[in-house]
Amino acid sequence: MELRVGNKYRLGRKIGSGSFGEIYLGTDITNDEEVAIKLECVKAKHPQLQIEAKIYKLMQGGVGIPCLKWSGTEGDYNVLVIQLLGPSLEDLFNFCGRRFKLKTVLLLADQTITRVEYIQNKNFIHRDIKPDNFLMGLGKRGNLVYLIDFGLAKKYRDSRTRQHIPYRENKNLTGTARYASINTHLGIEQARRDDMESLGYVLMYFLRGSLPWQGLKAGTKRQKYERISEKKMQTPVEVLCEGYPVEMAVYLNYCRGMRFDNQPDYSYLRNLFRSLFQREGFTYDLFLIGIY
Repeated sequence: MELRVGNKYRLGRKIGSGSFGEIYLGTDITNDEEVAIKLECVKAKHPQLQIEAKIYKLMQGGVGIPCLKWSGTEGDYNVLVIQLLGPSLEDLFNFCGRRFKLKTVLLLADQTITRVEYIQNKNFIHRDIKPDNFLMGLGKRGNLVYLIDFGLAKKYRDSRTRQHIPYRENKNLTGTARYASINTHLGIEQARRDDMESLGYVLMYFLRGSLPWQGLKAGTKRQKYERISEKKMQTPVEVLCEGYPVEMAVYLNYCRGMRFDNQPDYSYLRNLFRSLFQREGFTYDLFLIGIY
């Protein structure tokens, strides 16, 4: 039996999982265009998909933001239909033997900083910046990096008054421990600085092949988070970035030095990496496929 959602999308095979819900390949039966369909059970303990759909709506029109095709409810499921994208940066990283060249990382830094800047300028923080949540486009957009999965995103300031959310402590870890900022580990409410710090860890992960706090064993999830947190705090930025251009450490120290409600200087951070790119004598190919 053919399964349909929104009257015009045919449901295909499962292609992944998000922070909440499963993702399927779908087809628009009116034009045969392939799409991605995210499903979440209506009875989920903390239904999230309708909130995520609202955020996608607010973000529409941004470069590297997937196009929202449809959202609604179908039977027992909340449904989100978005533009189909290509492999994640984690997929490509594995494909490339778990190392990216400096040139690739600098090209990725430029695009990923810009994506985070866009959503933060729209009053949201992502709170789960990781390689799995950056996807490449398809076809002629194959060299464009997209930011996906707003299941954990949060509004950090009022759209009208620009009033920032208050500083709070004793928060549970939201996001992925490997890339979480130190303040997130310490239970401090996340803000713009935390997305930026997480991005710094993603870039170092790509250069190094792994992070020093990976693969730590512990009895429970809580103990594991504790060990990751300790290792992260015990690893000076200079040690983490040793053997790599100084800009990597400058970036992370800048993020860690930001105050709770500070706006990141996105241009400064982008230009750190652009200047390094030029100094290294790299050239902008049409393709990001310095990856291969």
